[in-house]
Amino acid sequence: MTNVIEAEQRSFMTGNEVVAWAALAAGAEFMYGYPITPQNEIMHYWTRLAPKFKRGFLQTEDELSAGFATLGGVMAGRKSFCATAGPGNVLMQEPISMAEMMRIPAVWFIQQRGGPSTATVIYSQQETRLTCLGGNGEGNRLVYSTASHQEVFDYAIKAFNNAWNYRFPTFVLGDGYQAKMREAVTLYDPAQRGIELHGTSRMLGRSSKQLDGQQVRHYRNTFNIEEELYETLMQHIADWDHMAEEVVEWAWEGDEEPDLLLVAHGVVSRAVYAAYEHLKSAGYNVAYFRPITLRPFPVAALQRAAGRCRQLLVAESAYGQLLSLVRDSLYGKTCAPIEGLLRPGLGITEELVVEWAQRLLARVG
Repeated sequence: MTNVIEAEQRSFMTGNEVVAWAALAAGAEFMYGYPITPQNEIMHYWTRLAPKFKRGFLQTEDELSAGFATLGGVMAGRKSFCATAGPGNVLMQEPISMAEMMRIPAVWFIQQRGGPSTATVIYSQQETRLTCLGGNGEGNRLVYSTASHQEVFDYAIKAFNNAWNYRFPTFVLGDGYQAKMREAVTLYDPAQRGIELHGTSRMLGRSSKQLDGQQVRHYRNTFNIEEELYETLMQHIADWDHMAEEVVEWAWEGDEEPDLLLVAHGVVSRAVYAAYEHLKSAGYNVAYFRPITLRPFPVAALQRAAGRCRQLLVAESAYGQLLSLVRDSLYGKTCAPIEGLLRPGLGITEELVVEWAQRLLARVG
């Protein structure tokens, strides 16, 4: 395969461009997709780059087809991925559920937009719950929430590696702001940083069984009796629990017994971290927590961070989707009140977080 990035280079580009370069650097061979804002440019940039590096692309007739085609590419042994947003994310939950049931290591990039339905094509964090918990049944998936273009690049490489290593569908959850804005990013060859790319293998045609002289293997997403499904799901859950311990990620900083713990994920965490630094410099006793994996959620780490805090403020561009994950994680573990700065479909600034935080801190002053 043609080497994509010869030497480390500093570039200034949009987040959607970063996704295309990151997928190339991660060894992705094929993208399947269908247009929807704000992820369209991922397809555009990929189709510009793919011929130069002998990679492939197929635009299908809709999101369902794109999702299932991605699964077909993976089962054929190709490192394949897809990208979508909003209503497209809803439609792709059916093929994603199949990937969970059949342990197909496909990768999705989600650039969140406002909802419900068509709503806005700009920005939100309103697909957090859908991306983490969509689909029917107790499926298992890995979800990274990125906050910067550098993280998009870094976690895209990690997403492909972990998808193929653990055989669960994996997501890089961004948003319309990250998709469209430009900022500096360092592009690099993973091998030059000691990152070994996980290899692929054909899921089809690999078995000791023979049919008409051909090797066959049976992948199932439907079962005849309840006990068969139960045994399969319990094995998946055991594998998931093992993986969760190895891949869960978070960031924490601040006082161990804060008057206020600030919590956010994704691009909003940038504003919240800036607010945290502002409050610290002003002499306030505060701390900052950011889940990087939203699934698995860093429950134990959050419980430690919140164990001795006096109150929490959860900020998100949604109406309680992260807040519900935080409350579930802390149920029975803290008596501290948990407030939500909830702005569905709207951005959150450092100044707004500082204003809310100072109002809450005045209660314990």
